[in-house]
Amino acid sequence: MIPGISRKLRIGRRINNFGDLLGPVVVAWMSKQSARRVRSKRDRRLLSVGSIMHMARTGDCIWGTGVNGKITPDEYRFDALDVRAVRGPLSREFLEKRGIHTPPTYGDPGLLIPSVFPELVELTKNPSRDVVVVPNLNDLPRWFDTPSVLDPTEDLQTCLRTIASSRLVVGSSLHAVIVADALGVPARLIPSGSEAEFKYADYYLGTGRELSTAPTVKAAISRGGAPGLGWNDGPLREAFPHDLFGK
Repeated sequence: MIPGISRKLRIGRRINNFGDLLGPVVVAWMSKQSARRVRSKRDRRLLSVGSIMHMARTGDCIWGTGVNGKITPDEYRFDALDVRAVRGPLSREFLEKRGIHTPPTYGDPGLLIPSVFPELVELTKNPSRDVVVVPNLNDLPRWFDTPSVLDPTEDLQTCLRTIASSRLVVGSSLHAVIVADALGVPARLIPSGSEAEFKYADYYLGTGRELSTAPTVKAAISRGGAPGLGWNDGPLREAFPHDLFGK
């Protein structure tokens, strides 16, 4: 078991995607870096990992959240936000057009996973599998019979360890690519059959790259990993809203 991940960890009622669990884990770790308890102030909410900007309410704090290209503009019902960082420049442009000041600080907090769980870095030094295929949750039904597929609804530690132990990660799961990128594991994105391209392009641009995909698993394996990160995690770390947490 990865230290710090308890089987009794309670993160909301619905656990259906390992990417959904990254936010609370990273936020808990970041908040401890300032020796403060993980206890958010009642009048403020923090939105972190994921394409969940549409879930924000006026006054919420944003740290690394992105816009979901599937959501219509009228579903974004906030008037003002406290934005510290966003996933990428496309999310920034979306907010700026709505009159919300957004600093050019980019990055998905899932990229901090190597700091949260340094033992994962050790697994990358001696990979135990060649390829792992990780579909987006909504693509999973059509990928069940794909060899070497990893179900993204597996528990968090299984998903993280599997990605870290692979020589190549391919698929339509954005957070599988993010974790692989963070750990230095080659990764190649395959377009999703159910997700808009927006969030993928937003992430790649936010890490200094153009969106790079392969049409099939076979093509992804043939092409190998996309170019590595062109990104410094310092600004994202510095933008973390420590002020939201009680002493």
